Order: sequence, then C-alpha cells, then structure tokens
Amino acid sequence: MARRVVITGMGIWSCLGTDLETVKESLYNGKSGVGLDKDRLTYGYRSGLTGMVEKPVLTKKDLDRHTRAGLSEEAEYAFMASRQAFAQAGMDEAYLLENEVGCIFGNDSSAKPVIESARIMDEKHDSAMLGYGLIFQSMNSTVNMNMSTIFHLRGVNFTISAACASGSHSIGLGYMLIKQGLQDTVLCGGAQETNYYSMASFDALNAFSVRMDEPEKASRPFDKDRDGLIPSGGAAALVLEEYEHAVARGANIIAEVVGYGFSSNGGGISQPSDDGCCIAMQRAMADAGVTPDDIDYINAHATSTPQGDMYEAKALDRLFNGKKALISSTKGMTGHECWMAGASEAVYSILMMQNSFVAPNINFENPDEYSANLNLATKTVDKNLDIILSNSFGFGGTNSALVIKKI
Repeated sequence: MARRVVITGMGIWSCLGTDLETVKESLYNGKSGVGLDKDRLTYGYRSGLTGMVEKPVLTKKDLDRHTRAGLSEEAEYAFMASRQAFAQAGMDEAYLLENEVGCIFGNDSSAKPVIESARIMDEKHDSAMLGYGLIFQSMNSTVNMNMSTIFHLRGVNFTISAACASGSHSIGLGYMLIKQGLQDTVLCGGAQETNYYSMASFDALNAFSVRMDEPEKASRPFDKDRDGLIPSGGAAALVLEEYEHAVARGANIIAEVVGYGFSSNGGGISQPSDDGCCIAMQRAMADAGVTPDDIDYINAHATSTPQGDMYEAKALDRLFNGKKALISSTKGMTGHECWMAGASEAVYSILMMQNSFVAPNINFENPDEYSANLNLATKTVDKNLDIILSNSFGFGGTNSALVIKKI
C-alpha cells in the first residue's frame, strides 16, 4: 500500500514578502510585487520590469564566512526559505543531525557567478584570482549542494533543471520517493536568481512586457491586452514527510500531497501545448483519485504571454468548463518566478487553503476568446478549499501538475 505524503513545513522569500504571514496578506489583498529596475534599461534590456525581491543580509551570526562565500544569490534565497520551513516543521539542528532528510530543489541557471568568473579571467588571465566560492555558486546544483551542507542533510540530494516547471517537479519527485518508501523526509523547493545578468536572453526573445509606465499592472495573466511576462524570483521550500512519520514525532501537518502528473509536449522548444497541459493535469488527478468535479481551486501557470496563456486556457476549458473550480494565476502579483514558480505557487495555494480564500487574478480587464470561458477569480473570494490543483509548464515542453489536499 502506497504511503501518504504530507507537508509539515513551508518557507518563502519572494517579491510578495519574506515570511508566510506577509505573503498571505499580499495574496489576500491582491498586492503586486512588480517594479521598475532602471539598471536593466541601462544594461540594455528592452524592459526594466521585474519582481522586487529583497536581498538577504547574511552575517557570521547566520553562517560562517567560508559557507557564505559559496552561496549564489538563489542559494541565499533558498537558505532563508529552508530555514523557515524547517522551523515550522519543528526540525532543529539536533534533529537534522540525528535523522536522514533528503534535498531536491528546482534550479535551472546560475548566471551571475559564471559571468563574474569570465570577467575576472578576461581581465586578469589568472585562474588563481577566481577565489574559493565561485565554483560552488556557478553550478546548477548550487542550491541543493549548499542546503545539504548547511542543514546536514544526508538523504537524496540533487537538482531538478526543468525550466519553469523545476520547482513543481521537485515536489513531485520528493512525493514519489516518500510514497515508494525510499525516504521519510525530503526538503523540496525552487529558487530563482533575480540579477539582471540572468534574464537578458529572455529579454532578447521579446518575452517581457514593456508596459513600464504602470509596473503593477504589467503582468496580466489571461487578459486580452497582455504583452509578455515579468521576470521575478526568490525561493520557496517545503518539508515533505511520510504521514505516520510526521504523526509519530507530533508534527503539525499542514496539507497532503495526493497527486503528481507530468508530460512533455514533444514539439517546438518554446511551443506550448494544450494537449500536454491536459495530460499532466489528468495524470495528477488520476494519481490523487479525484476528478475535475472535486477540484476547488486551480493555480494556473499563466505567465501573461500571448501564446502560453492561450494554450493553458484551452486546456482548462476542456477539463473544467462548467465545474466549480475557481481559477487564478498569482503571477499577476508576482510576475514569473521561473525555476521557483512551481514551488512558490504550491506555497501560495496552501496559504489560501489554510485561510479559506482564493487570491485574485489581478489586472484581468478584458477576456479573449479563450479566457472568456474560464471561471476566473478576478477579485479575492472567501471560500473553503479542500483540494487544489497547481500547474507549471516550461520551455522544452515540460509540464507538471500537483494535487494538494487539506488535512
């Protein structure tokens, strides 16, 4: 018999706030975390819009200098979120030293240290000038290698690099490992750097909104007048744990992961697919033993791009037309948190579930022919949520869907 997988701790560091309570208030009030970074325009971006994420200030009270030197920007965010998650789960340093805990994080780039290394080499022509920390900052595995070292984690330890579905897949794989009896506890999450080096290639694709006169209204999921996404980032962390294991240690159980579905579109590298979206959602619901009639809320992936939102709207209409599920994309408030998004949106959805509300799909003013059929929550709705579905899709056609249930 498959084991049950529950969530016993969460942490968040995002443009909506750097603790769960602040983020909950931002979600409820439909508060945008998007702003204008003029340094991006100076650097050569078409768009200076971004999620405004507070930079952690780490000192020797938090971590020793040697450890801090190996932390990339996204690993710093992940440390702050993971520390919150372990605290909520009631897992202190002594517990982590005595018990095996795994670590799976979604992360698909670490641009800044790579660029810094290249600049030093171009200028100094001496690899000795690179110092100690840049190698550990520049690897895609920078987050999980640092988290496993800092928190003494001795279980499964690897990075999921799956574009904008990375954070969701990390939760899905943690869930599968626990369900199958291979781990009892896994720290899962996603992290995304926010420096301007990391997103220049996206800007080159004309992927970003240029609605810079009103930054807070620029991210417009499903709206007819959307003109592109807003890059954002930070980190989200969740402690996944086998149900009996959590009960035995007296943990406070927050929610239960009951379904994970995935698919690949098999088409163009940046081409969305309504069929691929549907397959991931259907697999997640089948795994959870639920139907579209059972879903109370869907956190849509919708990033505010013309094509991506259209294909997801078609998929949602196909599966949920006439059903009770309310739909919103929190990216109207956060922008697109990329590698982190699947994990942060699981946290956002669970906060809604805990506090009985649906956060609004802000900036939705005019439907198009595809979004007109969706049951969108354009304002905050007070509603009991028992079962939620969270979607994440990414370049390369990777799709992930999670079903999470109230305990």
